[in-house]
Formats: sequence, C-alpha cells, structure tokens
Amino acid sequence: MNEEKLKYLLKQMTLDEKITQFIQLVPQFYEGSKYKGDKTGPMTDLGINKEIVQNSGSVIGASGAKEIINIQETHLKNNRLGIPLLFMADIVHGFKTIFPVPLAIGCSWDLDLAEKSAQVAALEASVSGIHVTFAPMVDLVRDPRFGRVMESTGEDPYLNSQLAKAFVRGFQGPDLENTPYRVATCVKHFAAYGAPEGGRDYNTVDMSERQLREYYLPAYKAALDEGAQMIMTSFNTVNGIPSTGNRKLLRGILRDEWNFDGVVISDWGSVKELIPHGVATNELEAAYKAIVAGVDIEMMTAAYVKHLSWLVGMEAVDEALIDEAVLRILRLKSKLGLFENPYRGADEAVSKKIIMSKQHREISRELATKSIVLLQNKHHLLPLQKEQKIAVIGPFAKSHDILGPWSWLGSKEEAIPLYDGLLEKVGAHSLLYAEGCEIEAGTNEQQNAALKIAEEVDVIVLALGESSEMSGEAASRADIHLPQVQLDLIKKLKKANKPMIVVLFNGRPLDLHSVSCEVDAILEAWFPGTEGGAAIADLMFGDKNPSAKLSISFPYSVGQIPVYYNHFHTGRPKNAPNAEEKYVSKYLDIPNEPLFSFGFGLSYTTFLYRNAKLSDRMMTVETPISISVDLTNDGDVKGAEIVQLYIQDVVGEVVRPLKELKGFKKVMLNPGETKTVSFIITEEQLRYHHSDLQYKSDPGAFVAYIGTNSYDVQALPFQLIK
Repeated sequence: MNEEKLKYLLKQMTLDEKITQFIQLVPQFYEGSKYKGDKTGPMTDLGINKEIVQNSGSVIGASGAKEIINIQETHLKNNRLGIPLLFMADIVHGFKTIFPVPLAIGCSWDLDLAEKSAQVAALEASVSGIHVTFAPMVDLVRDPRFGRVMESTGEDPYLNSQLAKAFVRGFQGPDLENTPYRVATCVKHFAAYGAPEGGRDYNTVDMSERQLREYYLPAYKAALDEGAQMIMTSFNTVNGIPSTGNRKLLRGILRDEWNFDGVVISDWGSVKELIPHGVATNELEAAYKAIVAGVDIEMMTAAYVKHLSWLVGMEAVDEALIDEAVLRILRLKSKLGLFENPYRGADEAVSKKIIMSKQHREISRELATKSIVLLQNKHHLLPLQKEQKIAVIGPFAKSHDILGPWSWLGSKEEAIPLYDGLLEKVGAHSLLYAEGCEIEAGTNEQQNAALKIAEEVDVIVLALGESSEMSGEAASRADIHLPQVQLDLIKKLKKANKPMIVVLFNGRPLDLHSVSCEVDAILEAWFPGTEGGAAIADLMFGDKNPSAKLSISFPYSVGQIPVYYNHFHTGRPKNAPNAEEKYVSKYLDIPNEPLFSFGFGLSYTTFLYRNAKLSDRMMTVETPISISVDLTNDGDVKGAEIVQLYIQDVVGEVVRPLKELKGFKKVMLNPGETKTVSFIITEEQLRYHHSDLQYKSDPGAFVAYIGTNSYDVQALPFQLIK
C-alpha cells in the first residue's frame, strides 16, 4: 500500500481506532488463539474490552503458523477497516533451531556466520507467522553481574556495532517488503540498558552524555543505519529520566539527529512504570509523557487506550502527534506487505519441513564451534586422543539445559548434551559418567562416586556452570563464582591426580581465578545452543580448532568490576616510569588486569606476528595510512587467527582510552603458512566526542596496536597532521 493510500486509511480512522493501534497484547486476548480469547486472571487488570481488542495493532508472543493465521483471520473479520495485526516475538538467537547466545556469537567475531544465524532464525520465525523480532539487543555491557549480558555481544562499541549490522542484515535481508521469509528487527534497549548500577536489572543508569554518545549509542545507530525498522525503549533512566518518557532521547537524538522514522515501542509495561519511577503521578500522566516523548506502541499496559482520547479532547495532546505515530505503524505493516497478504509467510506445511532441518542444525553446530573459547590449555592437554579413557563428570555432563534463557521455543529435549557429543566421537567403552553434584546442591555420595571413576581414567572432563535461570532477564548475581558445590567437586577430584578439563556452560563471564589455579584446561562453551554437545566434542577431539576470542573481559575478582580493556588513563598509572610502589592506581590485594582480557582466546596452534609496519608515520584527513603484519602459523595444525587493530589517541581534549578496537580480520592458515594482514587507518577512525559533544579528531600523536588480543600487541606510533 503506497503512502497516499495509507494516509487515506488514516483519515478514515476514528480517534479511538487510531489509539488502539498503539496497544500490544498477548494472544490470550484474541479469538482464534489456542486460549480462545480467555482474558481471565491478571490480564483483566488492564481493563481491556472487546472493542479495544478488535482494533488493537499488534500481538506479542503468539507462536505457530496455525494459531497466528487463526488470530489474524478472526481479527480481520471483526476489524472495521480490515487493518491487519503485527505479530512480534523474542527471536533472539534462534526460533526452534537455537544458536549460541549472543554473547557467545560475539566471541566468534564472525560477521558472516552471525548474519546467517539471524537469517535462519528469520526463516523459521516467518513461516511460523512472526513479523517482527525483538532483536538484536545491542546494549554494551561492562558488568558481568548483569543477567542480560548473555543477550549482549560484549563490551566494545565497534565490535557490537559490526555485529548489530550483521544481525539486522540476517533478519531483514536486502528487501524486507518483497522477501516473505524475513522479519523486521526491533533494536533494543534504547538506551544504555547494559549499564545499570551494581549490575542489577531494571536499575538506575547514570552517566555523562559524552560517555553515552561515545560508547553506548554507536551500536544502536549502526543497527538503525543498516535499516532496522523498530527500536525498543529501555527500563532504565537516562540522565535522570526513564527512557520511555525521555523526550530528548527519543525525539531529540533518535528522531531529530538520527532521522529515524520507524516505530518506537515500549518494553513490557514500561509506560505504566513511569509511575514507580517517580516521574508520573498516575496512568494519565504516564500516557502523556510517553506519547510526547515519542513512544508509538505501548507493550502490555493500557495507559494510552484509557487516557489519550481525553488528553486529545482537552488539547493537552495534539491529534497530529497521534496521527504521525499511527502512520509509522501503518507504514511498517505496509512494508511487510500485510495489507495485501496479512498472513505473510505463515505456512504450517512449510514450517514442518524447514524448522529444525538438518541444514539449520549444521549451521548452529558450526557457529557453536566458532563461539566456544579456549581459555586455558596447560601442557597441551587438548585436543583429546580417542584412545584415552575419559571420565565425564558434573551437572552439565548429560544436561539438556544448554540453550540459554532467551531460547523461547527451543526444545531442550532435542539439544545435544556434552556426553552425547563425546559419545558420537568414541564408543561408550571410552567414557565413564558420574553426576558429581547438582548445579547448586550435592552430597558426599555424589562426590565419592565421581572420585571413584576419576581414579580409573586418563583424563577428567568436568562439565560445570550456571543453569539457564541463573542468567538472562531478572537474573543478576552479586557472586559470579561457580556455585560452591561445584568448586568443592573440583577440589575433591584433585585427589585423583588426573589431568582435568573444565567445560563451562554459562551466560556471563565468571570469576574463574580459583578454577584456573586448580585445573589444566578451560573451555568456555557458554550456552551453545541446539548442537552444543556435538560442537564441543568437535573441538575437544581436534576435529575443529578453537578460534573464538572473548568479546568481554573475565575479571580476576568481582571486586574489579567494571573491568574492561578500553579504560582511561589516570594521573597515577601503576606502570608509569618511576612510579611509587604504593601511591598509584592499583589494588593492594589483586592485579588491575582481568584474568582473561577482551580479545583473548587460545588455539591448538601458535601464530607469530612479525614485521609490523606502517605505510607512513604521517597521515592527513585526505591521505590515510595502512598498517600491516606478517602472520605465520607456527604450529602443526590448520587454524584461524583473529588479528586485531587498536588505536590510542595519546593526547586528547578529554582523556582518551588506553586503546580502542578499530578493526579485525579472521585469517585461516595452514601449518607453516604466512599471510600479510593489512588495515587502512583513516582520519574518521580517530574521531571522538569532545567536551562540547562535537565529534571530530585532533591533530597530534597516535599509536596503532596490532596483535592477538587487547593486551598482546605490537605498538607503532604515527601522527595526524591537519
């Protein structure tokens, strides 16, 4: 439907019909759903009547082509103007075929595979009737206590931005309107949701606008520039004002500066939450503040439908504001082709053929192998030899709880646990199993049984971690060690005096200091998805070579948090020449540095960086320079290395980070092979937000760093001349 027809449709709508386009409800409200319009229970608290449901604009959480077709069909019969519903859902890292959690995908640094995972998720979701996914989450996170860190891709604005664009491309494709097997994206959570005080979900965020713009906003902007159709407000405050009622954020930055003309949706209930935040007295004031700020769709509260009509009648809200919001929603429905085909790609027969197909599972397995990080490998214990006798111990050895907390329709029963993955490689005669303990509880009998089999084998594989409920939304943790019972199990098994490998299943960086001291190897598997156990086995037996690098730092101690690589200088740096022993910026009891730094990850081979050089030591705005390094696979097996480029602005108008990621390339090398890896450095990469928020570069001294992670790099100085 073209713009002229959309505006004509808008003119035909009554004020109440316009306002009801703003409300988003769960399937329980709709005839045609499997709940058959059952609105009993807490849903009745919204005060929703039949007329509002018939004129509502969108649905959250419906699943399956049959149900969605039924809801849409019934809705169109009852809606006066035949305006179709939008169906939205949290398709975060897979629909039915589940991929590793986004934090793990971040560790792959593989933009093509990240895009492919989103494309598969979009295909499965679209044939099931979904039109919009609440993804990608692009919130930058520096605090692993925050439960939703698993849904982020890490701590770096550049890497997050590149992955955000890849996810949008994968979900939406090059032509959303004419490609039925894609879904529109809703970027979240705008803004700075990943920086709550104390790492506690829904908590206050307080930072300078310069810091907001420098680190937290770039990934949202990147996703929108890539064509994302929607954006979701965050639960937190921004500069003292909740995002959902923040006019400067939504109309100032988002609309006026970035020229975003897509749809803004609140997070679940966040319009009404303006009241407990303390910026609205009641629902009427909450509705006023949200619509004036620029929220188009209200998710699962009814402040708009209860109060906007009155506010317009009292001339407190101009109806033109209502019209522009409705038009944005209608445009999205038009882009998805819903006026011509309200069922879009929904097809129950097709969904049965493609969902969880062999091809989709293979992509999940490949991405998992490229997302799992080898953190430690003493004495080259990994890869395992197939003739070894192996004890597989721990609460995750046979657990199917490896999908993660945002897997929604993922089937745990169809996920491959670690034991089954290992069994695929070797016969049952090579494996002995004991649970050892549960995730947060255990007995001496369990430990003793585990120790008994540990004494009979060549190597111990210990599968530990967090349950899926221990990370994700509303799952912040102050203590990010492994549960004590699991740490006790490690100490118990030390008595067997056998090599020990820990495989971790978790949704956040953990405090692994005590673990790394006790075991020989650590494989960070995260929540690896449907094919997790198979992917881990591929790596453990050397059929695949680990290549993943951390997209977030692992603390040496929780007391360091927030700990991240691109921190500022201080006036008394610990490693400054002639620094005093005590009166410098350091802890008395732990190092300043993380246990495992951003960009860190081991391989079964070794890579040599030699002959790092710049094409010139001077650059200008018009003449960029290049940096190159010769990379050699110095080991015996084929492997991929992620070469990382960082830049430091030595003297700025404001304090600048020690280094910032500006580029990366993944290079595959055969044993003994050498390739020259090059990057272009442009003046644009040297820009930053000054104290007056101007985004520009300064002439002067810079340092380019190239290497294998954020700490192990070679430094090359250069000058920007203006």
